[in-house]
Amino acid sequence: MGVRIGTGLSSAADPQAAALDAALEAAVALGDAPADVAVVFASGAHLAAPLDTALTVQEALDPAALVGCGAGGILGAGREIEQGTAVAVWAAALDGGVATPFHARVRSLDDGLAVCGFPELEGAAGAILLPDPGSFPTDLLLRELAARSPVPVLGGVASGRGADGEAVLFHEDEILTEGAVGLRLDDVELLPCVSQGARPLGPELTVTGTDGALISELAGRPALRALQETVEGLSERERDLLAGGVLVGLVVEQGKPEYVQGDFLVRGIVDVDRETGAIALGHPVKEGQIVRLHARDARSADRDLRDALALRRQALGGQSPAGALVFSCNGRGRGMFGVSDHDAAVVADELAGAPTAGFFAAGEIGPVGGESFLHAFTATVAIFP
Repeated sequence: MGVRIGTGLSSAADPQAAALDAALEAAVALGDAPADVAVVFASGAHLAAPLDTALTVQEALDPAALVGCGAGGILGAGREIEQGTAVAVWAAALDGGVATPFHARVRSLDDGLAVCGFPELEGAAGAILLPDPGSFPTDLLLRELAARSPVPVLGGVASGRGADGEAVLFHEDEILTEGAVGLRLDDVELLPCVSQGARPLGPELTVTGTDGALISELAGRPALRALQETVEGLSERERDLLAGGVLVGLVVEQGKPEYVQGDFLVRGIVDVDRETGAIALGHPVKEGQIVRLHARDARSADRDLRDALALRRQALGGQSPAGALVFSCNGRGRGMFGVSDHDAAVVADELAGAPTAGFFAAGEIGPVGGESFLHAFTATVAIFP
């Protein structure tokens, strides 16, 4: 039979009616196969009484596992609902695969913090992670996982809050207000896709002096001067792209004969020491690491997403996947592209209409160079062949 995925999206004003419509729409694609898992993304009026939404989906689908989160905007079926009330339901019959839900939270220790409730990922096919930004250290967890488990983690940071200002995380028949929820996936093929939407500019530069996230030298020169000289060597069109902010791409997986868009982990410059010429990034840097100047614009973001998805279709032999979960930055959408439905429409087009659902996240999670990171202004896609 293979994996079956169904999705439903509703923007009906009544939350329970909308949740029922979306769940029943998702159920149609599953046919007579029971739902092994349901993932729910909800915005607007759903966040005033989120338990009603969760219980409605539970009753309609009776999934073996259910997780999800509050969202600032919803994606699905080639559409994006960036404001107002909407709910998307993603349901899957995994053909023998298993999706195990979890609730991870932070516990205080005498010498720091510890994350409890997060599953061991050794041997897993991957994981879906939906954290609350205020109560869960997503970056720290991903760094720890990179050292322990080379398993792809994809997801998005919850971007919608309840009427009382607290987080909304769906976990089975509960609504949680802290930590992170997600799924450990076993015996399920998962194809990750990360599109950072940033264009490399100028030459590659080697880090020749560093201390943690601080770069003191690039190619033997003070880092700031090296970047300034790079900018001076760009065309007028390329310099115009930098008006939106100067970004630096770090090569995570070294050793390739050539590095192209997609090989770089893109980070912003968070501080500059004009006396020493050092720059600080929001990520640790190693001596000998290759970096390159980057800029982000709508055209680059469009092309990068299309190319990244086309490569995954190629890996599938041109076949349409069973479906996908989509996590797009809440800084994308109409604000970046100037039109509605951009990311949702591109995903639908490049994946040949496969069922997809997702949300506009406050941070996107996905792997670059075999290591999973927390990104910004990115679209990450968990594709299920």
